[in-house]
Amino acid sequence: MIPLETAIAEGLLYLVPEPRSPHGVDIAPRGDYITVSGKLDPHTTVYGFDRILKAIDAKNFEGKDRYGIPVLKFDAVVAGKVEVGAGPLHTQYDNQGNAYTSLYLESAVAKWTLGEPYHAAADAFKLVDKVSIHYNIGHLATAQGDTMDPQGKYLVAMNKWSIDRHTNVGPLHPQNFQLIVISGQKMELLADMPIGFGEPHYAQMVKADVIKAHEVYEPGVSAASNQKNPDAIAGEKDARIVRRPGVVEVWMNVIRSHFTPDVITAKVGDRVIVHLTNSEQTADATHGFAVPTKNVMVSLDPGETTTVQFVVDRPGTYSYYCTEFCSALHLEMQGWLIVEK
Repeated sequence: MIPLETAIAEGLLYLVPEPRSPHGVDIAPRGDYITVSGKLDPHTTVYGFDRILKAIDAKNFEGKDRYGIPVLKFDAVVAGKVEVGAGPLHTQYDNQGNAYTSLYLESAVAKWTLGEPYHAAADAFKLVDKVSIHYNIGHLATAQGDTMDPQGKYLVAMNKWSIDRHTNVGPLHPQNFQLIVISGQKMELLADMPIGFGEPHYAQMVKADVIKAHEVYEPGVSAASNQKNPDAIAGEKDARIVRRPGVVEVWMNVIRSHFTPDVITAKVGDRVIVHLTNSEQTADATHGFAVPTKNVMVSLDPGETTTVQFVVDRPGTYSYYCTEFCSALHLEMQGWLIVEK
């Protein structure tokens, strides 16, 4: 942690004025603009990162706050302002130099232009289009719109409390997401979609081809190195406990829905070393292993082997159990660590 006094003394922290009630803060794809919006100002304020650096170098301050943090002059750091509408909150970007801001009070999405190098100065920071949505939009997502490689084409409006658009089929009232096409000059509402929980904050939308399907590890692989783990076992028949002075070493098999061995005995002061192998061959059969009194919790993908160790310092009977829902018998997937004096 950097103390506030150090951050001020070494020039690490500066404040920038914002007209009213800042809420969303979003960075343009090249890192050159910072877009800030707040519910009580119909404008979106765009700060130039280069302007901020120049103002810092020139010590272009309007004063300090009560803690001594320098406050940059507003006019020195603002690149532009766009009057987008009532209640702007969050902004996403496309690959054509455009920004899209959610309008909470107006229940709309506004499309506007960024400045150079995205658009020439004459076309910069202009409102281009608006599309009405099925009310109370909060966050929104364009394809990879929070990255240096936005894709454009689609936008999802994440509408909260919009619970009267779709038929209710149970105690949960479905809320409404809306898919909007943004590839043309004008935005076009394409589809509505019921969803259980509206407006996940800062949810991301990425291209399907960047998601790599999970593959089952080769049996006995260590996830940390992706190499064969020498402490892997082939299955229950190889599970064992070896005791040496001051050490209890366990080779444990993990499979639905039990640990083998499921009872480990040790004496106070012993170091317990557990080599865990998830011997599942189904891609989604993840298991966990937790010993809560020893602050131990690991997650094991199918085929993975990992090792945990800890010292037992109090006599008693302690449970260890699976922390990943793995089957109908998940709650019975546990064992016992018995520590004797």
